[in-house]
Amino acid sequence: MHGFLKKLKLPSAGEALPGRSAKMPIPEKHFVNGHPLAPPYPAGLERALFGLGCFWGAEKSFWQIPGVYITAVGYAGGYTPNPTYEEVCSGMTGHNEVVLVVFDPKQVSYAQLLKTFWEAHDPTQGMRQGNDVGTQYRSGIYTYSSIQRETALTSQARYNEALTQVGFPAITTEIVEAPEFYFAEDYHQQYLAKNPRGYCGHGGTGVVCPA
Repeated sequence: MHGFLKKLKLPSAGEALPGRSAKMPIPEKHFVNGHPLAPPYPAGLERALFGLGCFWGAEKSFWQIPGVYITAVGYAGGYTPNPTYEEVCSGMTGHNEVVLVVFDPKQVSYAQLLKTFWEAHDPTQGMRQGNDVGTQYRSGIYTYSSIQRETALTSQARYNEALTQVGFPAITTEIVEAPEFYFAEDYHQQYLAKNPRGYCGHGGTGVVCPA
């Protein structure tokens, strides 16, 4: 029981695992579209970063959107540098499971990505998503500009109103400036494209996010 409670509470910087300086080896190309997975990305593209539960199903929600150049799964929002999946799952890194979305704003807007984010999960559950319980499954939007932050806050307010009207509790999503993104292990990248029958664990609220 003590271990379960620990996973629902973020560690302090002093409690977090030390990590390492070596970066995680990742595949050269996106498994679905063949674009280079690591930066630098082509000029004119922008980044978005979201946490919405287990990153396997979360990533698939975004790579299917026209205008998305690449998606990648990883860890962000904690203290441990270059963590492993096992370390993140221990609850002792502070990181969230996140999806990096690199997109062409001429083809898809950040607001459209936010709509996908809100509708792909239940953002009212705190440190869990469905049966997945722990700090790494929290709902989060990590912004790369003041415009992204303003758009995210406006979107959150509108969706919170839509949810509360049908009886959901308040949204628990954290909206903060994007921290460092650490790529997850090779086998996690585009997991559901490699394993079509793999675990997804995602279910939205069924409530449409207002445009």
